[in-house]
Amino acid sequence: MQNTPSLFRLDGKIALVTGAATGIGASIAIGLAQAGATVACHGNRRAASDTVQIIGGEASGFQADMSSTQGAKQLFAEVVAKFGRVDILVNNAGMILRDNAENYSLESWQEVLQVNLTSVFQLSQLAGRDMIRRDAAGKIVNVASLLSFQGGIRVPAYAASKGGVTQLTKALANEWAAKNIQVNAIAPGYIATTNTEPLQADETRNRQILERIPAGRWGQPEEVAGAALFLASPASNYVTGHVLVVDGGWLGR
Repeated sequence: MQNTPSLFRLDGKIALVTGAATGIGASIAIGLAQAGATVACHGNRRAASDTVQIIGGEASGFQADMSSTQGAKQLFAEVVAKFGRVDILVNNAGMILRDNAENYSLESWQEVLQVNLTSVFQLSQLAGRDMIRRDAAGKIVNVASLLSFQGGIRVPAYAASKGGVTQLTKALANEWAAKNIQVNAIAPGYIATTNTEPLQADETRNRQILERIPAGRWGQPEEVAGAALFLASPASNYVTGHVLVVDGGWLGR
């Protein structure tokens, strides 16, 4: 029987974390590295060099535009060329564009869906295909949202994309569980990141949000990293198709 610490160790594993330049992605990348993984840190507009510097060791930064249909293929090829394989994929890269639904442009819709959902499928397919080819166990962790369950306000594309991430997670889990590839998702609640700065700065919305959260505060990016470590580690080998909510109790109220 494995002892408790080894259940959460990732020594010898290669992890790719998208959107790792700041916020939740950076915290996840750092957390996986602290557990022993060698981490490929992706940035959308620039390589995640700051995160790589914090991690040190064999960590490496990569840049690829997830709003392009070619971004995922480019990124995966570069990571495999550098490290030989991917054992753990964390699909964290995401974006949010706000507007009233009646005014929401098709261009904004398509960009958000490409970054938040289509690129998640593309990277998962590339990683899963390679894991199956190598007959190797693997972990895929997608970052969903509370809006996988709720509709939100003025974010129709974001809500649709995150609902899609949840269903994609379950679909891939159904197909790949027997191949020892676990596919799960994390649904963060209201986390203090650059994506949520407009909400934090809006006095009325900030008050309304805090009143709804039983914990009474915004979450911090590093508080999502523990959930990611669990889903990326041997501790979750019999967990697949699950969406782990990290929300300070929001959905329970």
